[in-house]
Amino acid sequence: MMRLHHVQLSCPEGGEDAARRFWVEGLGLAEVAKPSALVGRGGAWFRGEAVEVHVGVEEPFVPARRAHPALALDDPEALRRAAGRLQALGFEVDWTERTTFPGHERCHARDGHGNRVELLAPTVGP
Repeated sequence: MMRLHHVQLSCPEGGEDAARRFWVEGLGLAEVAKPSALVGRGGAWFRGEAVEVHVGVEEPFVPARRAHPALALDDPEALRRAAGRLQALGFEVDWTERTTFPGHERCHARDGHGNRVELLAPTVGP
């Protein structure tokens, strides 16, 4: 069996606070301690019920404009709430592809460093 352990995104040096705003305040993940051997590299790790995101420092930094993690929410209302929290925090949320993925409603957000993150929710029951 193979399963996804975590997704890695990048930020510039000193970008941890912007990452915390997006992942903790915006999407409700909890920041978790990095292993002591990795703390000196900078960055931050975040974990939710079924997702883990590692944000690492990369220099020179270039945001992931096309490649992205896609995070599944339970239903369209949860999707709208998450997108609303991100927008209220000042993050870009794009709904132009809202109905382009069959059986789902979705949006794309940009974190504080311009990395693309997809949020989607099923529109039909299991």
